[in-house]
Order: sequence, then C-alpha cells, then structure tokens
Amino acid sequence: MKLSIEDTPPLAHRHIIGMRVDATSYEDATDRIITWSHQGVGRYVCAANVHMAMETHDSPEFARIVDRAELVTPDGMPLVWGLRALGIDTATRVCGPALTLSVCQAAAQRHVPIALYGGTPESLVAFTDFLVSKFPGIKIACQISPPFRELTPAEDTAYTEQLVASGARILFVGIGCPRQEIWMAKHQDRIPAVMLGVGAAFNFYSGRVKQAPLWMQRVGLEWFFRLLMEPRRLWKRYFKQNPRFIWLFLRQLLSAK
Repeated sequence: MKLSIEDTPPLAHRHIIGMRVDATSYEDATDRIITWSHQGVGRYVCAANVHMAMETHDSPEFARIVDRAELVTPDGMPLVWGLRALGIDTATRVCGPALTLSVCQAAAQRHVPIALYGGTPESLVAFTDFLVSKFPGIKIACQISPPFRELTPAEDTAYTEQLVASGARILFVGIGCPRQEIWMAKHQDRIPAVMLGVGAAFNFYSGRVKQAPLWMQRVGLEWFFRLLMEPRRLWKRYFKQNPRFIWLFLRQLLSAK
C-alpha cells in the first residue's frame, strides 16, 4: 500500500491508562512516514511501551507531548494486548527498532535522505555501516552523537542547523525515553523532517546491546531479557513501573466493564 499525501486515513486507537496508542502495522506506519517525509513539515512518531505509558501517567506535560505525536505505535506487547482487550482485535506490535529497518528500506528504495541523532560516535559508525550494507543506496545525510548531558543553547542551535542543512527528511532520534520525545516536540517546528523516537535501535543494530530473541518478544518477555543484560540500569524501572501498569490497566478494564 502506497499512500498519497491526501490519502492518510485516521487510524483506530485507544487510550491505555490515559495514553493514546494507534492500531497500525509496519507497512502502514512506514507508508505514512514516507508520505509525510515528502511534505517538508516537522512531525514526530513515538514507539510506545509500558515505560512510556507510565511516564505519561506520572507527567501530564509529557502526556500532552505524546498525544501531539502524528503516530503512536504499540512498541511493547502489553500495549498490543491492551488494544485487543479494548476492542481492536487486529492490533499488532510495531516496535521502534524493527520500524527503523522498515523505514530505512523504504527510504533507500524511494531515495529519501535520512539522518541519525543519538548514540555514541562508535555506535553511529557501526550502525551506519550496518545500514549501508543492508540497504545499498541509502542516503544518510547527517549523523550526530550529542553529549550525554543537557545541551547548551549554542550546541542545540548548531546541531539543529546541521540537521536542517543536511536536507534529511526522516530523522531517527535515539536518546531514550522520555528525553527523545521531549526533544522531538521541541524541534518539530525547527526541523522539516519526520522524526522517529527509536530508543535503543542504534545500539541493537551496531552490536553494542543484544536484542531479545523473537520468541521472548512475542510473549512479552523482552523487558526480562533486557533486565538480564543491563540489571543495574533497568531494575528500578521495571520493578517500579511494570506492577503499577498492570494494576492501572486492570482498573481501567474493570471501570470500562
């Protein structure tokens, strides 16, 4: 399916503990992103999981940022199950890293320049080599590895000008949730590209972080695999947020019934 600029029908969606989640697919999301990329207008796409849902629950300001996204895909299986429980039986997972590859493949085929923002210099080099090898002809117009701290206004302006000057029409932002979503919202009116918050995609495909096996992803255990890989960084997030999400969503379902 190839969408025209005039033919981007609204998607079915539900609010899961208050956060909008769209019922899309890899094909649909990719076609929408490529279509939007030709418009030269700043837009952003969120790949939502339990962590993002809890961030929106705890922060009304962040909830507004996610709600203003052009597209909110169900990255985590709990959100797919949530959509199905709320009446969208055909809901499927559209996770950030896999969507990254789908969009890159389409961008290479349709000659749409892309840019990368995030990761370390080493991971960007490895990820770029991976993309060039996997998708011959892909045009990577700009690569920026910002420092892992708050940018100065001068730094932010310089990076923004570099991204705009590159002519990139799709920008992959991999600086982690909620930082990447806040960054995309702040730069929507300054960068004429479709921005995708893709989390750990750079690290996965550069080989720096191991991705969960497909069977664990399908049964909703990707979080457990990532916890085993990075326990010191992730244990607080999962043990604090996952039980709260389950309780809040069960309460939502009971209220709906």
